[in-house]
Amino acid sequence: MTREEQLLAAMVEAVDTLVDDFDLIEFLHQLCDHCNELLDVAAVGVMLADPEGGLQVIAASDEHTRLLELFALQTEQGPCVECYRSGAARLNISLGSPVQSAAFPRFAARARRTGFTTTHALPMRLRQQVVGAMNLFDTREKDLSPTDARVARALADVATIAILQQRTIVYGDVERAQLRAALSSRICVEQAKGILAERRHTDLDGAFDALRRHARAHRMPLTELCRQLIDGTLDISAVQHP
Repeated sequence: MTREEQLLAAMVEAVDTLVDDFDLIEFLHQLCDHCNELLDVAAVGVMLADPEGGLQVIAASDEHTRLLELFALQTEQGPCVECYRSGAARLNISLGSPVQSAAFPRFAARARRTGFTTTHALPMRLRQQVVGAMNLFDTREKDLSPTDARVARALADVATIAILQQRTIVYGDVERAQLRAALSSRICVEQAKGILAERRHTDLDGAFDALRRHARAHRMPLTELCRQLIDGTLDISAVQHP
C-alpha cells in the first residue's frame, strides 16, 4: 500500500472499535506497527493511565522497548512520562545530548544502551483529557520531518478517540472499566508469551509474534487466545512455531 493508504487503514481500524469483539491490546499493537511503517522509526511504546492516574505500559513494538518503558515508570522519568504529565508533545530529543536529556539522565543512558539515539513523545489526548502517551524511538540521529510529525500526531489522536469512544459505548464509565480490563489483558498476554517462549525455547518477541499470527489466522481476540493457552484449553502445539 501507499503511505496514504496505510494511514487511511489506521483510521479505519479506529472506527472498528464499534464492533463487539474490539481488542484494545491488539489495537494498540497495531498502532505500534503503523508507526513503525509510516514514520520509519525503530520502535514504539504506548502507555495508558490507570484509574488512579498512574501510567502503565500497554503495548510496545518489541521486548527491549517494553522493558525500557517499564524502566521509565520505575524511575518516574523520561519523555513519555513528562509528555503525559504536561499534555504537550516533545519531538526530536537527542538522547546523547546532555541538554536535551537533562530532565531524564537515567532514562537517556538506559535508552542509549538499548541502542536508541533519538526519541519523540506525543500525548494521547482529546481536548483537556490525556489518557496516555506514545513514545517513538530511533537508532539514528534523525529528526521527524514536519509531515511525519503531523502523521504521528494524527495516529496518536485517532487512537485516543478510539479508546474514549469504546469506553463510552461499552462501559459508560469513561475513566475506569476498560483500562482495568486492558491491564488484566496485558498481564494475561505477558503470561502467555512467557509460557510459549519457555516451551518453544525462543525469545519473548518471537513468542509474541507467533501468538499474534495465530490470533489473526483464526479470527480470535489476542487476549482470548492467551487465556486459552494459560488455562490449557488450547494446546501449545496448535500455535505455529515462532
